[in-house]
Amino acid sequence: MGAFEYLALDKAGKEAKGLIEGDTPKHVRQLLRERRLLPVKVTEVADKESRRQRTFSLRRGISASELALVTRQLASLSQSGMPLEESLLAVSQQNEQPRTKSILLGVRGKVMEGHTLAGGLSEFPQAFPELYRATIAAGEQSGHLDVVLERLADYTESRHELRQRITNAMIYPIVLVVMAVAIISFMLATVVPKIAAVFTNTSAELPALTRGMIASSDFLRNHWLSVIIGLCACGYGLWWLLQREGPKRRFHGFLLRLPILSRLTRGINTARFTRTFSILAGSGVPILEAMKISAAVIENLPMRDAVNDAAIRVREGASISKSLQASRLFPPMMIHLVSSGEAGGKLGEMLTRAADGQEREVDGLIAALLGILQPLLIVIMGGVVLTIVLAILLPIFEINNLIR
Repeated sequence: MGAFEYLALDKAGKEAKGLIEGDTPKHVRQLLRERRLLPVKVTEVADKESRRQRTFSLRRGISASELALVTRQLASLSQSGMPLEESLLAVSQQNEQPRTKSILLGVRGKVMEGHTLAGGLSEFPQAFPELYRATIAAGEQSGHLDVVLERLADYTESRHELRQRITNAMIYPIVLVVMAVAIISFMLATVVPKIAAVFTNTSAELPALTRGMIASSDFLRNHWLSVIIGLCACGYGLWWLLQREGPKRRFHGFLLRLPILSRLTRGINTARFTRTFSILAGSGVPILEAMKISAAVIENLPMRDAVNDAAIRVREGASISKSLQASRLFPPMMIHLVSSGEAGGKLGEMLTRAADGQEREVDGLIAALLGILQPLLIVIMGGVVLTIVLAILLPIFEINNLIR
């Protein structure tokens, strides 16, 4: 039995849309006719998601907040002893997002056909990443699915919170920059031309600062569309360039050499790696497979390569800590905790401590950077406005010379 999305007509000719479970499209059409609906279109959820993966879509999967909520609900229902198919049905009924609801019903349909939960999730790889599916598979094999779901819920929530903190921290600086650019552009496009008209009849030469301001104002008013198109083209060109393997790798390597951004980049990626590695290792996933999956969540390519190289050394018999230390890209504290975990047989616990420490350090670093960045942006904005004011006032101060 699978989940199907349908489009049908009622007796009045009005369209009706929804989700329904059935064995085949033919069975679903029969069920709709029994409800006195005329089926127009019936699509299996799994087939629809498969086609979505092969085509362009602005939304490739479900959001991190939705995934965290769904996982927490499944963990709670699983621990209460409710059967898996009933848990999936209950969670889908409580969810308000149509696409998430249809995906959950699609997973439930696969489970009712005899597939494992991990097998059902694999039908929707863009909604449930490889880390998620591998952890669920390990939980099912070990017979501790409820415990694994609880760990996954903690992991998805903590990762979502980290992403939210970073996003929220960047809102104020971005808004401040946008407002500064908007105000300065408005002054150059409207205020400056009116003031500059006062000095156009003078034969004396205007101060260099005033001439530069007037030239900037004229250029902005005459070529504003070209400026916008040029900025958009530069932004798209930079994005396109960073999608290519070579330039992207060089850019990520450059970030690791910058004084402050290097520490932030290492901290964020190390936190992601250790958090993912801890949840996989604690769920019974083999170490080499866990390292491979954990490397995929690292966005910085040199650091990802370092983990993959470390996995090769571990396969050859080296320890995890020494293999990771060879790249010199990961913080020493994290290496020491991993070494301690290997020696004491508590690798998952030490990885969790390393992830907590890195997340705290990232939070502190972001707070410190914002404490510097926000007043710095205000000073820069004030400096630009002061320059415009001086450009306007200088000719007034020299008005007597201009009249002569």
